[in-house]
Amino acid sequence: MITAYIILISIVSAIGLAFILSDVLKVPSYAVSKATHNLGKRQNEKTNPLDVWLSEFARWLSGKMKLNEYKRLQLDADLKTADINMTPETYVANCIVKAVFIGAFAIPFIFFAPMISAVIVFIAVLMYYNESKKVGNIIKEKRRRIELELPRLVSTIEKTLYHSRDVVGILDGYKDGAGDELKRELEITVADMRSGNYEVALTRLESRVGSSMMSDITRGLIGVIRGDETTVYWGTLNLKFSDYQRQNLKIEANKAPKRVRKLSMILLICFMLIYVVVIGSVLIGSLGGLMT
Repeated sequence: MITAYIILISIVSAIGLAFILSDVLKVPSYAVSKATHNLGKRQNEKTNPLDVWLSEFARWLSGKMKLNEYKRLQLDADLKTADINMTPETYVANCIVKAVFIGAFAIPFIFFAPMISAVIVFIAVLMYYNESKKVGNIIKEKRRRIELELPRLVSTIEKTLYHSRDVVGILDGYKDGAGDELKRELEITVADMRSGNYEVALTRLESRVGSSMMSDITRGLIGVIRGDETTVYWGTLNLKFSDYQRQNLKIEANKAPKRVRKLSMILLICFMLIYVVVIGSVLIGSLGGLMT
């Protein structure tokens, strides 16, 4: 009973302290923070009230931070590639604030349950690690999705070059049938090419995606722009990417039996549970008859 009172008092004290800190640090209200937060997000993304509240503390902390210049430039490039609308300082501060928020729950348990407190601190450390790796994971997944579509793009380019060498028209025509990630990159590239230098726009596309496969494509497109004979190059590249596509299909096909085995095991367990329930019901009924 005393433990329950301690936990209740600790929670109420923590909430009160949070409100006091919000007032001292001049954190805006939830309505204002939500409106500001939504300006930098896409409309199909839901707003988490806790994320909005913690982001205000992260913005305050980011103003006090100073990152290494090399790390800052690298993180800034990664955030732009991952399409995350944050400064490097805000991103790092956001990781720290979320970890501290989880770690704060360990304070009430220090006095009567040190082991629970240690577990919560460990979870907070894992939270910081996962949040700091989030941008890298987003970039890897985005690159993977784009690379899955590149064999089809190369095949389209090879066929189109027989009757047209208009690079902007090829990319603009292909983007309508592309996936979300590749479509967005092609839209940016086409707009960049129409407003500036073609080769510079393709070089930016290569640096944004960060894929060796995309580098091969941009190299070939730059050759087309310069008027080089690239028929053999695109034919070879199409064969190379077709092999890559077949390997990916084999990997996905090899994953299917594992999924089937898992589902079969779950189905078997469900059948066994049904039999256990039926047999148990019969036995209980029989025992009831014997007792009477």
